[in-house]
Amino acid sequence: MMIRKAIIEDIDRIVEIYDEIHTEEERGRTTTGWVRGIYPEYKTALNALERGDLFVEIDGGRIVGSGIINKEQVDVYRYGAWQWEAADDEVMVLHTLVISPSVSGHGLGKAFVSFYEEYAAKQGCKYLRMDTNERNHRARDLYRKLGYREAGVFPTVFNGLEDVNLVLLEKKIQCD
Repeated sequence: MMIRKAIIEDIDRIVEIYDEIHTEEERGRTTTGWVRGIYPEYKTALNALERGDLFVEIDGGRIVGSGIINKEQVDVYRYGAWQWEAADDEVMVLHTLVISPSVSGHGLGKAFVSFYEEYAAKQGCKYLRMDTNERNHRARDLYRKLGYREAGVFPTVFNGLEDVNLVLLEKKIQCD
């Protein structure tokens, strides 16, 4: 298993994973709160690639996951009951973490979060933040197990999705 920055040739596979997750949501087999055609979609991955903050997770020679890592805090983050106040340049944020449903349950999400933490530390960011839909209990459970603290739940319009209760999460790590 390895994680690297995405390249243009990775976009189609990332979008396939988005579609796999949308299908699972539509069939009632998972609850992310995401909606096909709204978020995430091709434009989500392409914009992140163009910014240089899109990463892919590869296992057995195939892309099995993706995530966006940058310092961009969603506007609703300003309401968070953060345990650690931090300047924007001290905070690294994980967005849109996806693992193909065909390989879920094998620790790939945990591995991606570990990569995110190591990446943040190398960039000198000791404060980690992320968010998830309140309905996404699977992600909330994973993040809790990995030491993330919930810093509040806030209603918002999120990436075009109406009536989202966004859970804000945080963790402090040691830097190199």
